[in-house]
Amino acid sequence: MAGAFITFEGIDGCGKSTQLRILASELRVRRVEVVTTREPGGTSLGKKLRAALLDVDEQVDPLAELFVFAADRAQHVRQHLLPALAANKVVLSDRYADATVAYQGAG
Repeated sequence: MAGAFITFEGIDGCGKSTQLRILASELRVRRVEVVTTREPGGTSLGKKLRAALLDVDEQVDPLAELFVFAADRAQHVRQHLLPALAANKVVLSDRYADATVAYQGAG
């Protein structure tokens, strides 16, 4: 099977992570190589950036927040997505660009 990139988008608590786990499990039963990840926080840098954004004592400017998510995505793509897709793996991501448009674009 050729590599594929599938994202799960939606509001908090709607079941994205659950559906991702179900699909990952089913694909593994069928012997498909699967990589699961999330945004933000799919890399060690992303986890640190996510923690900074969740710090209630920080008032993060919306434009700065957008740039933090862009930095996380760039690291995530280089470190996880591109290598997995080049190896013909299926990548399942809990959120991606659609969430950025919805949350940072609408804010």
